Amino acid sequence: MMVSLLLAGALAAADTTYPAPNARAVAAPGAQLTLVAKQFKFTEGPAVDRAGNVFFTDQPNDKIWKYSTDGRLTVFLSPSGRANGLDFDAKGNLLACADAQNQLWSISPAGKVTVLADGFEQHRFNGPNDLWVNPKGGGIYFTDPYYQRDYWTRSAPDLAAQNVYYLAPGAPAPVLAADQLRQPNGIVGTPDGRQLFVADIQANKTYRYQIGPDGRLSNRQLFVEQGSDGMALDSEGNLYLTGQGVTVYSAQGQKIAHIDVPGAWTGNVCFAGKDLKTLFITASEAVYTLPLRVKGLR
Repeated sequence: MMVSLLLAGALAAADTTYPAPNARAVAAPGAQLTLVAKQFKFTEGPAVDRAGNVFFTDQPNDKIWKYSTDGRLTVFLSPSGRANGLDFDAKGNLLACADAQNQLWSISPAGKVTVLADGFEQHRFNGPNDLWVNPKGGGIYFTDPYYQRDYWTRSAPDLAAQNVYYLAPGAPAPVLAADQLRQPNGIVGTPDGRQLFVADIQANKTYRYQIGPDGRLSNRQLFVEQGSDGMALDSEGNLYLTGQGVTVYSAQGQKIAHIDVPGAWTGNVCFAGKDLKTLFITASEAVYTLPLRVKGLR
């Protein structure tokens, strides 16, 4: 079911701002962090459509929200399969890691759900968490860590390992893309489709892989000694990692900025607006924006 109701008062706190002194390397001159709304339980998984609207999840409340370029905040889908990480495919469908039933979903613009995958080699996924659609070909990479949920009836994983999987366009099932990870979480790739970043949040490391023509990953290299819940890349190749605020690393792996975000945990980020020059931040019960000098990537 899709809900298009505008929630009154959702933007009541939109004039609450916070300085961002350590973000000058990426922030617009004089930019401040702005609270959009603080009415959620735990926000995650932001993704931007071609118009610049942001879709994000409130997983405990089982909703996908839409933050429009005109500043409106509405519910897009409820229930949402306990959706977590989101991304868009080339056709405008919203892809979701829906871990109520440990599935990978495709959601049409009208809200129709198609299950793309629900397990690996006859085992249930641990709980798909975050995903990235390769713009070169449309293959989907997604992480599958195990976080025990209070809405599950099971209390142990079906799969012994926590891995990254790849679903090729038209393939009947995903294949193993990356293993030897303790708890993969955030994931994002470069727009040329040649490199993939994967955060191992439990090991507190982020790795970079090469993507082959067939979608296979190779040449794993340590990028930075920091894990991440979610992540994003801007047009200059800077990588944005989340957790305690947002930490930005250059393409060479040098720390260039840190965005202090109120709240105990910053879950994820994406770039918003028609020009993709607004950083949209999901931080526990709240969402924030920060104007940037640099353009982001979808």
